[in-house]
Amino acid sequence: MSETPIEGMSFEEAMKALEAVVGRLESGDVPLVESIALYERGAALKAHCQAKLAQAEEKVAQITLDGEGAPTGTQAVDPS
Repeated sequence: MSETPIEGMSFEEAMKALEAVVGRLESGDVPLVESIALYERGAALKAHCQAKLAQAEEKVAQITLDGEGAPTGTQAVDPS
């Protein structure tokens, strides 16, 4: 089975892949060894989705507004 590397997936691609993993696991007709591999991939996909969401939340939090409340751009994140 050829699988796309998770690191290069967008949030949407990872969610779709995660849904496919869950569907296969829920079907109940997957051999134990394959179930373990699917579970591990599912866990990695979940972590990837969480990281993408955190990045998006951070970016949204950094949007700057003008005096009238209109977005004017973003400001750099202070890593400290």
